[in-house]
Amino acid sequence: MSNSLDIKWPMSLGSPAGSLEAKLPRPKDIGTEIPDPQRYFCKDFMQKEWELLWPKVWLLAGVTPDIKEPGDFITHRHGHEEFLIVRHEDNKIRSFYNVCPHRGKRVCQIEQGNVPKFSCPFHGWQFLTDGSLASITDEETYDADLIAHRPGLTEIRCETIGGLIFINMDGNAPPLREWIGLPEGYIENYEIEKMNVIRHVRTEWLANWKTGVDAFYESYHLPHIHPQTQGVMEDFVQVDLYPNGFSRMIVPIGVKSHRVEDQETIDPYQTFMMMEAGIDADGFKGSAKDVRVAIQKAKRERGLKFGLNFYDNLTDGQLTDSWATGFFPNVQIGMHPEGVFLMRFVPHATDPERFYYDTMTMFRYVNDPSYTVPGWMGLPEGMDVTGSIRPEIEHFSADMDANLGEVLNQDVDLIASVQQGVRSRGFNGPLWCEQEDRIRHLHREIDRYINQDK
Repeated sequence: MSNSLDIKWPMSLGSPAGSLEAKLPRPKDIGTEIPDPQRYFCKDFMQKEWELLWPKVWLLAGVTPDIKEPGDFITHRHGHEEFLIVRHEDNKIRSFYNVCPHRGKRVCQIEQGNVPKFSCPFHGWQFLTDGSLASITDEETYDADLIAHRPGLTEIRCETIGGLIFINMDGNAPPLREWIGLPEGYIENYEIEKMNVIRHVRTEWLANWKTGVDAFYESYHLPHIHPQTQGVMEDFVQVDLYPNGFSRMIVPIGVKSHRVEDQETIDPYQTFMMMEAGIDADGFKGSAKDVRVAIQKAKRERGLKFGLNFYDNLTDGQLTDSWATGFFPNVQIGMHPEGVFLMRFVPHATDPERFYYDTMTMFRYVNDPSYTVPGWMGLPEGMDVTGSIRPEIEHFSADMDANLGEVLNQDVDLIASVQQGVRSRGFNGPLWCEQEDRIRHLHREIDRYINQDK
């Protein structure tokens, strides 16, 4: 690949066929239909999702670095359901509905921790980490027939891949590895299981969860909503659509947008990225067009220095670019070698025009002062990045400033405004262009579930 990207639409990085970076052909049956905008605000559509979509899909519930030892657990809330994910003493990860079989009380009241057994705070019933019943308070006061089945926690399917933990409420769903539409090795090559969560934020946004996903599934809006990105990021991106609603866009980083007239002068953001990679920016002899490849070479050398052998499984492009990968239906992960940014668009329990933007920033710590946290992570100053302490989840309501950074703050305002607009009598449904193919791909897969084709 030359130093200068060939920027045109449809965008392709020009990687050889068969590689994980290769451009996939655009499906001929992608369609041009205009969906009814009521899907973004109608309670009937929301109810159909609860009945026909959410129980059947695999949901990203957490990451394995959060439950490393037996007894470690996390909880994950999805709408009106809450799940308990725990590592048992046999090292197997299991998941249960976080509800006591006695009276329906949430058994676990905290979001993460370590316990030898769970105790319901209502009446003290206890359960082992495999979900089985440990004891019933004053059991002699129960009719023996009523509790003869030894009621434990209700278990649901739980499987992992590449450090990611998925749960499924439906007993008929295919195994996780068959359901995920990504090529073999796509997730595993990043070694997410060796990263740690260094920030976890859950913010309430005033929009439907799909309005949120749609905004993050395309780069078409970058020059208009986020013009500051043009000095270090190309907004024509490679879009690839995979089976089962999965997709990605590869965002070239370290280059200027093709919309910028001056392609020679190095932008301050590019200078900052070079410094992060260990390049002497003041002594750099190339132009802005050379920065991306220079960073790739520097990171490849740094990988050898620090023994980051997994770099051998990553292309040069993966060392700089963001592989923004959509996990159907409500997750996007920005995948980078230093860390990943997991975004979950979690539906509200009752209101179709609210959702929770649940984000985890993960970083692979290297104990060397020259190896710094990338600026794209947007971490507030003073945060521990070693992974020695798992930070608590930061919760923010819709009227609070979550300190998400300049770009995401712009998205908060954007998405709320879009949600208001989709309700208008003057709006007849979204008109998606090819740059928005990922959105069309997502909604067509959602409709397959709603129409009971899956």
